Amino acid sequence: MKIMIDPKTPQARRDFLKASALGTILATGFPGILSAQSTKAIKVGLIGCGGRGTGAASQALNADDYSELTAVADVYQERIDESLNQLRTVSDGKISHKVKVDTKNQFVGLDAYQKLIDSGVDVVLLATPPGFRPQHIRAVVEAGKHVFCEKPVAVDAPGVRDVLESVKLAKQKNISLVSGFCWRYSNYIKETFEQIESGAIGDIVAYYATYYTSPVKPMPDASERPAGMSDVEWQIRNWYNFGWLCGDSLVEQAVHSVDKVAWAMKDAPPVSCVATGGRQIPAKGGNIFDHFEVNYLYPNNVRAFVACRQMEGCYNENSDYILGTKGSATIGRGPLPRIEGEKKWTFQGTKYDMYQAEHDALFASIRQGKPLNDGARMVTSTMLAIMGRMAAYTGQQVTWDQAMNSKERLGPDKVEWNMSLPVAPMSLPGRNKVI
Repeated sequence: MKIMIDPKTPQARRDFLKASALGTILATGFPGILSAQSTKAIKVGLIGCGGRGTGAASQALNADDYSELTAVADVYQERIDESLNQLRTVSDGKISHKVKVDTKNQFVGLDAYQKLIDSGVDVVLLATPPGFRPQHIRAVVEAGKHVFCEKPVAVDAPGVRDVLESVKLAKQKNISLVSGFCWRYSNYIKETFEQIESGAIGDIVAYYATYYTSPVKPMPDASERPAGMSDVEWQIRNWYNFGWLCGDSLVEQAVHSVDKVAWAMKDAPPVSCVATGGRQIPAKGGNIFDHFEVNYLYPNNVRAFVACRQMEGCYNENSDYILGTKGSATIGRGPLPRIEGEKKWTFQGTKYDMYQAEHDALFASIRQGKPLNDGARMVTSTMLAIMGRMAAYTGQQVTWDQAMNSKERLGPDKVEWNMSLPVAPMSLPGRNKVI
């Protein structure tokens, strides 16, 4: 008998889990069911109240019957107000009663993250610009709180190494650490990779991933900068256009494609990479590239290629082409993943919301007392993207060891709201050096 459910409904998902075998639960991305006897509230804190943060808060509140939002933090009060208003009014009333944020637990400023951590929350959602991620992850883990952190987890190698230390500490403290690499929680993508891992296309010989799209947050003209606004505030307000905050488009957005490459390669690092990239459409004050193409070399001469572009009026595509010795797998060119060759396969099930699934997994792990830690793979995927950016910025071949041991820091050691912060010049391949 088939169980017909609305995958967007939390109760329906739990009914499905209760009626399914454990193998099906694991295959669809849900590690278990919530304990019906556990009714203690799980207090959630949100750091970073933009669109992604607000979405994460909604998913966290939908993931558990007794989760509640009790604290929020941002550098702008208006973003806090907008986020809370949306959570209270736009979600069909399903979670509005779970938004319990008193005025005293609305924290504003660059130090707001620490005040939120100290406010008595159990789980912290991190959705600020990635340049702050290593600092925030460390603070949350040191305080013994469970973590959901958006991708990427750093913008440079020193940040990656710092996060690695936090990952180890989270394991020691039995803390759940779930990352925003959401495709890992997509049931139909999981089934596709399970087919590949079982040998459906033979041995992988090449992987080609595309992420062609429009600019995420176009840089406004300098004339729009309010008088008296500091460099730091202007850059944070337009964070996507500055490398020290976003890591560049390859690291911030196309890292999803990089993550799928890492997944296919069983999260083993590549030997080296070369890359091209640059800025074709003149920037209005930022310093990020608008296109990249990276060629990763893996052992046994296996190659992976990641191409991304952020430009208006161009061909858009977000697809994956995985070539093997016995066939090929395609994701994105059409509504369902498929395999062609000696074995033909197409995903036949119901797609589940991967953004919701990652929060379902996080809160289930907390209820069960079985910590979930995405640390190793979220670090590898982030570093893989940073490595590609390094190769494009310098025009050099970059090895994995060079990338992991790089001493290049994109941002200042300490950030103050009113400080002067000149914009680093656009990187010039052949002139910039691997540091």
